[in-house]
Amino acid sequence: SYHKEFYALNDVSFEIKRGECVGILGKNGAGKSTILKIITGVLTPTSGKVTVNGKISALLELGAGFNPEYTGMENIYFQGNLMGFEREEMEAKVQAILDFADIGAFIDQPVKNYSSGMFARLAFAVAISVEPDILIVDEALSVGDMFFQAKSMSHMKKLIENDKTTVLFVSHDISSIKAMCSKAVLLENGTIKIYDRADKVTEVYFAEQFGKKVNSLGLQKDITTSSINTKFNDDSLNCTYSNDVFNKLSSFQRVQNGNANFTNVVL
Repeated sequence: SYHKEFYALNDVSFEIKRGECVGILGKNGAGKSTILKIITGVLTPTSGKVTVNGKISALLELGAGFNPEYTGMENIYFQGNLMGFEREEMEAKVQAILDFADIGAFIDQPVKNYSSGMFARLAFAVAISVEPDILIVDEALSVGDMFFQAKSMSHMKKLIENDKTTVLFVSHDISSIKAMCSKAVLLENGTIKIYDRADKVTEVYFAEQFGKKVNSLGLQKDITTSSINTKFNDDSLNCTYSNDVFNKLSSFQRVQNGNANFTNVVL
């Protein structure tokens, strides 16, 4: 035998309910993009099956599904056609797409001349305009500027809050997954290591990566901690939160390793 079998995914099984936002975490090569391609039908699994109920709109690798020779406007209709929309239906959506993408006159230029950020703007605007049952986003937003990322995240949150759209979100940005997703999957070498609440999964992922980085740098990992309690006796400081409320607020969009905690802050 001159070869060795390699499984990008092996024995991966999970269920996602309608209206959930699920993050997919894992280091490069863990199988994140492969799983999305199988769900969208771009790849066929060697064995097993995927059951999808609903219309999918996917933002996979930058450029997937776009014809580089077509202009931005032509690609809008081309994408709509691929998703099964008539030209008249897409015409009704064009203005909303242009407003969201905000790339101005470049819409009439071939997309091969676009910067990666402009490409991401247009691709995301088209993906959300078709009001999908399932929206799949694979790292593509990371090339956009911070304002566009914030706008995209805000729009995805609205879709999730309306309970109409299921979102599958792959990102290396742990804080985004923690803020956006209710659940998360941690993939490791093509298998599921943990599928649980997003905050729990991000903590596990961070602890693993942080531990590896600390060890590789030869730093001391076990840091002794002591609890410091400060009492505020001044009655005018009634604006302080209770510790539970404060902890909840301070851990939002933040991953902690447990070595140190803020217990309260007073201005």
